Amino acid sequence: MRTIEEINDKISHNSVVVWTVEELKARVANSSVAEVAKKVDVVTVGTFEPMESSGAILNLGHTDPPIKIRRCWLDGVLAYTGFGAVDLYLGATQVAEKGEENRERGGGHVIEDLIAGKPVQLRGIGQVTDCYPRASLETTISLDTINQFYLFNPRNLYQNFIVGVNGGDRPLFTYLGPLQPNLGNAVYSNTGALCPLLNDPEMRLIGIGSRIFLGGGIGYVTWEGTQHFPKQKRLPNKTPIGPAATLALIGDAKQMNPKWVRGCYFKNYGPSLMLGVGLALPILDEEAVLRCAVKDEDIVAPVVDFSIPRRVRPTFGLVSYAQLKRGRIKIEGKPVRVAPLASIYLSRQVASVLKQWIQSGQFTLTEPVAPIPMDRAFLPQNIWGSQISLD
Repeated sequence: MRTIEEINDKISHNSVVVWTVEELKARVANSSVAEVAKKVDVVTVGTFEPMESSGAILNLGHTDPPIKIRRCWLDGVLAYTGFGAVDLYLGATQVAEKGEENRERGGGHVIEDLIAGKPVQLRGIGQVTDCYPRASLETTISLDTINQFYLFNPRNLYQNFIVGVNGGDRPLFTYLGPLQPNLGNAVYSNTGALCPLLNDPEMRLIGIGSRIFLGGGIGYVTWEGTQHFPKQKRLPNKTPIGPAATLALIGDAKQMNPKWVRGCYFKNYGPSLMLGVGLALPILDEEAVLRCAVKDEDIVAPVVDFSIPRRVRPTFGLVSYAQLKRGRIKIEGKPVRVAPLASIYLSRQVASVLKQWIQSGQFTLTEPVAPIPMDRAFLPQNIWGSQISLD
């Protein structure tokens, strides 16, 4: 029906029709897929949720005399230094090493502070060589005193995930937050029908090179994400029944806004990063509208028991996102209260902001340079040596 080139021409002439994905779903409910496909050019989708496989690359610039940093801490958080002399990679889940005041602080908080323009203390230890004679460095850095500063996230935007519960007799502290014993609560992290990749389940509309909203700035899809598992079992509507596709993302952190990049901490588990990500889905044909019209009652996730400390945990079956969003589900006849880890409110805001960018001509779409592979299997790490006791 239309091409990305034609859509970008409409954007440049202020004639593009952009809807959020919720607006599209409402229009399809009152019309038809065919009629909606004739009217809309772009649909925006967004999410704001923890994305722990994230981090930032920083270049400090050379000191005088120069230093080849081989150990480095930013506000007490260890950064990776095993490449360029003054290049760093700061992981979002790296924990601050010292001080009671830093106990709940990690790499995600340092990234947020840098984006907000706050000063960050740096301590580095160098490997002394003829061209890098300096042995140590202590200084304060900020957004304006470093060169490159960009997020490079190996795994973001899970296409569906799980619902966590605890069938055991003691509290568990997990990457989904605290899970109360005896099925005391349930936590889910995906936004269901709002989820970016659930509205493009076969990755037809985005690919490597697609421009995106990342942390309040512009970013790009760079590759499939780690743990990318598109061969997950799927329903007839093409949506997966559990964790499936993921994306690797990149974006200039100097453009970003701390509203959309926030350090967070999960009690007795560790730090992470809350991140806003949005996609602009080009409506190229009726198939695109059909997939974007998917409803919460037509998407399911597995209810997983975290009390069993194994890679493959038992489940209590599948539950729809419509049930989850009502705030209560039944497990073996018992009502269990449910809470989302993602912010539905802020996810809607991401989609709305991206819609405004496109309407104002600030954001155009890009043609992918290659598709996201959809034939990847998921390989576990089987240890064939000595067995480790789980007692």
